Amino acid sequence: MTMSMTKATIGLTVTHRRYVPYSHAHYAGNLVDGAYVLGLFGDVATEVCIQADGDEGLFASYSDVQFLQPLRAGDVVETKATITRVGNRSRELEFVATVVCRGRTDLSESAAEVLAEPLEITRATGTVVVPAG
Repeated sequence: MTMSMTKATIGLTVTHRRYVPYSHAHYAGNLVDGAYVLGLFGDVATEVCIQADGDEGLFASYSDVQFLQPLRAGDVVETKATITRVGNRSRELEFVATVVCRGRTDLSESAAEVLAEPLEITRATGTVVVPAG
């Protein structure tokens, strides 16, 4: 396969959404560990690399991670990755995770609601690398 010219451009954004099952709760109050969100950031970063460079790329590092609010089982979480810098083989990405729906077990076992405003729960900055093309 011949690698095509990169489409990596500053501002390219990819968005994923995922329901967080109750089986992922690790702590009281149905809290989910922060590593779960970092895994989601890895998934969205992989698609950014595919969209931009036709390769899954490799996650090299995080330079910053901020856990702002808790993630809970029963949430629907949206993760976004945006290219903020393009090097020869590296791409710097800004990540944001927001909760867009939240379980309401206080009302009933299966109650849930769409949040009026998404709740930003995690921000990060990371670097991915792709093969020389």
